Formats: sequence, C-alpha cells, structure tokens
Amino acid sequence: MFALLAAQRFRTVLTGITLTGLALATTQGLASAAPAPERKPDRTSTVAGIEDSTARALALSLSDRSWRRQVSGALAEGGPVGLRELTDASATEAPAGLGADVAKADRRVAAAKGLGADAGALLRVSLAGKRPNGAALSRVEPLVASSPSDDDADVVVAYDSEGNAHDLAADRIPDRPVYLVGVDTDKATRAGLKVLEKELAAAGVPTPATAPAARRVKSPGSAAPAGAASGFWTTRVTAVTVADLEEPWFKGDAEIFDLVTGFGPDGKVRVDTVTMPYLDDTDTTYYPNQILVNWSLYKYDLADVVMMEDDGDTNYSSLAKALAAALLTIADQGAYVPLADAVIDAMPASWWTDDPDYVDSWYTLAKTTTGTRAGASANGRMTFDRYYVPAL
Repeated sequence: MFALLAAQRFRTVLTGITLTGLALATTQGLASAAPAPERKPDRTSTVAGIEDSTARALALSLSDRSWRRQVSGALAEGGPVGLRELTDASATEAPAGLGADVAKADRRVAAAKGLGADAGALLRVSLAGKRPNGAALSRVEPLVASSPSDDDADVVVAYDSEGNAHDLAADRIPDRPVYLVGVDTDKATRAGLKVLEKELAAAGVPTPATAPAARRVKSPGSAAPAGAASGFWTTRVTAVTVADLEEPWFKGDAEIFDLVTGFGPDGKVRVDTVTMPYLDDTDTTYYPNQILVNWSLYKYDLADVVMMEDDGDTNYSSLAKALAAALLTIADQGAYVPLADAVIDAMPASWWTDDPDYVDSWYTLAKTTTGTRAGASANGRMTFDRYYVPAL
C-alpha cells in the first residue's frame, strides 16, 4: 500500500521527532521502568480476522450451484458488490444462513473500526486472479480469500467450498478466479471521519463540524477581488501524486484522507479532515483542484497536513482519542507551532509495522504557498495554488 514505503522512509524523520519525548521521559524517571509486555489482540476481533472468517463462510455457501451462479453473475459485471446486498437479493437457500453471518460480521467490523452501530453494511466481495467471462466464471468453482493484515505476507489463505484452506502466492496473480472479501473503505472512511470529528469536538478540539462562519480574509499582499462582499482565501491542491509502489494483487484501492492542523481564531488547536477518494493508484498524477485549507478558520498563516490511508483496519475512535490527548496539551504561545509531529506521535505503534496508515506529511503550508512540494517522507507530492472563494 501507499503507506508501507512511507513508513520505512519516515522512521529516520520520526527519530528526530521523538527526541523531545524521550528527554521528557528521562526526566520523569520513566526510562528505567520496564515496559509491560504487549498483549496481542484476539485475531477474531480484528478486521482481518473477521474478513477471514467471512471469506470461509462465503466459500462454504458456494457449494450451492444456483447461488454460485448468482454471485459470479454479479461479480462478472465489474466492481465490488456488497455481501449483504447479495444475500438479501437471493431467493436460494444457501445464502439464508450466510446472510445472518454477514450481518453479524458487519457489526463486528464496525466495532473494530470504532464506528457507530448505524454504520450499516461494510463487507463486500470483489473478483481477483484470472478473469474468465461471465458464462465461464459461473462454471468455475472459485476460491475465496481475504487480504492478510501484513502487506509483506508470503501467502494468502483462500478457501474452497468444502472449507479447505489453500495457500496462494502473495507475489503472483492466481491462475484461477479468487473472490476477495474486504471492507468498503470508501464507506468506512466517510463514516469514520464523522466519528473522528464528533469525538474530537467532544474532547474540545475544533473540527469542521464546530467551525465558525467564514470571515472575510485577505491573502498577504493581495486584496480580495473587487466587489466581493465576503469570502475567504484557501490553499487548493491542483495536482497530487503518491510514489510508485508495487501493489499486491490481494489489496484493493486505498482510501486516502488528510488531517489539516493549525490554530483556530480562538487560539485552540483544530483539525480539519479532507478526503481524497480519487487517489487510487501509485505513480499516477491526479488533478483534483480540491480545497485543502480554508484560511478563514485559522489564526496564523501556517498549517500542517498529515496524509493517511484506510485500507481496512483504521479504528477512528481510537485515533480521535489519541489525537485529542496529544493536541490538547499544545497551547498557543503567540506564534505558530508545527503540529504534524504531535499527530504522528499520537499514532499507535502498530500503525508502523505490518499495515501502516501513515502516507506522508507537509509542514508549514502558508497562505502564499504555491507550486509543487514533496512531503517530508518523499512519498507524495502535491501542487498548490491560492484560491479565493467568494460568497454567493
């Protein structure tokens, strides 16, 4: 995924970032304390574990030929299909029990990702491996798998209709159809960012949901357009690229989002979320003309941006709590203080190992920032321009 190389490149940067925290720990006498052994989470309660058990349940159900034809027909048409949508629309006997399992799995995924009970159907299935046409696909008994939590895994475990496990090479596209069970990351990210904003606001960190009405602002050295009664200046992303990485066949599109941080007009740290759902492929330049920073919401002419991805495992409630705990300790000292370090330090240690969610970061963007800038990890590049948004 996009994040894997970024995490490797950023460890050098992170070493410098955490020196202050290490010094503080030493003064508090924590350096000599032996850390408690880390307990590994129950895999059955993780997103990857839930996906795996659902993949096996789906594989077992495909012993019913009529049901298998329905699934293959839906997948032959193109993109991923919601599992709940498939089971609810079927009149055959096989998916009846599967539907209850999928509904339960959806609720467990929502809980694992820190989403509300109203998150709805989150699991879906897509087609990978060799892609025969629709008629041929219906005659082939596929294997069913889910993405391993480790992007560097050597094998992908897939199941047949008798529940037998098969090890597929992770570095080679299978020569037979494979149905991949995974999370609808687009839907999960949208729901997750709402949770993030709600919990940050409840903790006292301003977010888009708590933003004041836009105020009239002027870019340094530039007046607002003539005749404009009100409006605000923004920094807009005109182009964005993420470095070329080799995507494994078992991974779907990543869902990219940005955390924009700075000090609000009240002097409190604030976090604004910006999604980039179009950013699917590496080594590809996109031209979104998307507003990244609304300067009317900030006290200083500087802000930081941390780019992240959700490819299934991000827990938004935990992220919100970690961010709030880190950011609420930073006070306005009358001058801008970079906040990207605090955001990165707040990420759980697990995000730097098998499946990291950090992509890159951009420090001290100003109202006057234009042109192309590489991120601190040299994993992403964004081109910025200034854009005035007039009132209607």
